[in-house]
Amino acid sequence: MDDATRTQAEAAAFRRLVQHLRERTDVQNIDLMNLAGFCRNCLGDWFREAAAERGAEIGKDEGREAIYGMPYADWKARYQSEASPQAQAQFAAAHPQHTQMQQAAPSKDGGGKGW
Repeated sequence: MDDATRTQAEAAAFRRLVQHLRERTDVQNIDLMNLAGFCRNCLGDWFREAAAERGAEIGKDEGREAIYGMPYADWKARYQSEASPQAQAQFAAAHPQHTQMQQAAPSKDGGGKGW
């Protein structure tokens, strides 16, 4: 496979993943983090970083909106549920540095944990 075709296939697979996550609003970010080690917010950050590497500066909110298909605060209000104590404990054990950052700096949209 040549480089151009590979890049197109990778971009198509990424778009399919994003569409799948937009449709699966029942899957919570903390569950993604616990099972796979990344979530929608991670994808938004990676998207923002990839854009910056190509000279296109976008903000954190824009990166997340590219993944969620709407502002993050709207998605949280519509679809995010409170994580179970078990999910929170699993997350804290697997991602102690992330948990400390979350506790020190809650999300600016007034919500608590931003997973």
